[in-house]
Amino acid sequence: MASPEVYAAFHDRLVAQWATTPLVFENEAYETANTPAAFVYVEVFGDDLNQESVGAPGANMWLETGLTYLHVMVPSGTGTVLARTYARQLTDLFREQAVAAGLFMPEMSIGAGDPGRDFPNYWAMTVSIHWYRRDITGA
Repeated sequence: MASPEVYAAFHDRLVAQWATTPLVFENEAYETANTPAAFVYVEVFGDDLNQESVGAPGANMWLETGLTYLHVMVPSGTGTVLARTYARQLTDLFREQAVAAGLFMPEMSIGAGDPGRDFPNYWAMTVSIHWYRRDITGA
C-alpha cells in the first residue's frame, strides 16, 4: 500500500474536486443502489520505496513509486460513453496539477489497453495513474 501521504493526496484531491458521482475508497463500506448508478472506486497502491541517496540517517532521499486506479463503474448494458467521459474528467483533475509536494504523475491511461470488466450489474473502465514521490525526510 502507498504511504499515508500519497493516499491523503489522492483522497483529498478527489473529495475536494469530484462531485459527479459517489467516491468509494478501498476497504470502505458502500451499498450499491437498487437501481445501478455510476460511482468511482479508488485504489492507491505503492509499489516501491527505494533509497535514492546515501547520507546521514534521516537526511536521505527516498523514492516511492506506485499506481492509483480509479475504476469508473457504470450500469451494465449502458454503453461506454459515460464511463469514458467520467474517466477523462478524472484524469483532468490530476494532469499537470500540483496535488502534493514531491508527488509527480508522469503517466496516465484510460483503459490501459485492457477491455472494460463486468461486475454484477456494473461495467468498469479503469483510469490508471502512475506516480512517484520524492521524500527527503526518510519516509
